[in-house]
Amino acid sequence: MVSYYASSSEPAQVRGKTVYIQYSNRQEITNNKGTGDSSGNVLLVTFEGVQPNDVSIDVIHLVFSAFGFVHKIATFEKAAGFQALIQYTDAPTALEAKNSLDGRSIPRYLLAEHVSICHLRITFSAHKDLNIKFQSHRSRDYTNPYLPVNPTAIEGITQPILGSDGKIKEPESNVLLASIENMQYAVGVDVLHTVFSSFGAVRKIAMFEKNGGMQALIQYPERSWSP
Repeated sequence: MVSYYASSSEPAQVRGKTVYIQYSNRQEITNNKGTGDSSGNVLLVTFEGVQPNDVSIDVIHLVFSAFGFVHKIATFEKAAGFQALIQYTDAPTALEAKNSLDGRSIPRYLLAEHVSICHLRITFSAHKDLNIKFQSHRSRDYTNPYLPVNPTAIEGITQPILGSDGKIKEPESNVLLASIENMQYAVGVDVLHTVFSSFGAVRKIAMFEKNGGMQALIQYPERSWSP
C-alpha cells in the first residue's frame, strides 16, 4: 500500500479527504499512550502546500501563541510532508488551538512571497514532553533560554538574546501582538489604528479575545516601522 501510493499520481482518499500513508516506527499498537483522537498537550501539525523551508519556526510560534504559551516546537519532514510538534502547558489550551486552526490557513502576509497558501491539518500527538536538545531553525525550547544553539543548524536563527529577566526576547517582526489590559472603555479597530499609525502605516489589524482579555495583531509594512 505504501509503495503503491508513493508512485501513484492520485493520493489515497477516505470520504473525500486525503490520507497520507507511511510506515510507523512502532512494532505493536498499545494503549499506554494517547492517540491522535485523544486530547493531549502536544499537537501534530501538517503544513500542506509548502516546502520545509517555506514556513519559519518563528511564524509557527506566532500563529500558535495566539492561544496560549508555547513551551516547545520541533519541526521535521515525513512522507506526509512538512510537520511540527507543538507543546502547550495543558490539554485544554492545545484543544482550543486545534479547534481554531485545524483546516484553516496561515495568513498570507506571514508566508514567503512565492507561497500562495498553507493549510493546517492538526491532530493530537502521543508525546507529552518534547525533548529539545538545541535551539535551532528546526526546534525551539521557549522555557530554557540557556539551551545551546546547534552549530550545525545555525541557519535561520541567531543566538537567543536574553532580557534582564533572563527570558528570551522575541525575534523582531513586522506584526505586533498587543494585549489590551484594564480597559476603561471600549477599544475598537479604529482606536488601535489611530494609536499605532503614529509610528507608520498600518496595513492590517485583527482583534480577538483570549483568556478573558482582548488582544490584537497589528501589521506594518516592515519591521523598521514597528514601534
